[in-house]
Amino acid sequence: MLTSPCPCRLLDDADTSPSYEACCGRFHSRGAWPGTAEELMRSRYSAFVLELDDWVFVTWHPRTRPDDVDASGGEEWRGLEILDTVDGGTEDAEGIVEFVAHHAGGAMRERSRFARRAGRWLYLDGDVSHA
Repeated sequence: MLTSPCPCRLLDDADTSPSYEACCGRFHSRGAWPGTAEELMRSRYSAFVLELDDWVFVTWHPRTRPDDVDASGGEEWRGLEILDTVDGGTEDAEGIVEFVAHHAGGAMRERSRFARRAGRWLYLDGDVSHA
């Protein structure tokens, strides 16, 4: 069990950041499902940090996901910065989250689209650029 700050909160103040278990860990253990597009995006980022292929796979919309998912991209992830959110709340059907994922070699910027299916948020796709 990780009691350190959640990987999706590494750029936040460590004294006020929730632990992994209180943040993304509850989703990864299937104890809960993200209630917003931003929570899902944060949980997916943490899954990439922790190389949890299964979480990345099950949270990807079946219409757009690849046959095989590999979360071990070889990056040394350093933190996540949320730039913008559009919709994606508890009552919305679609949402957008724009973020920068920092890694040892630089940063990746993405504007991701999410959709709710059967009451659960899923990642659709995103426009990626290098920050």
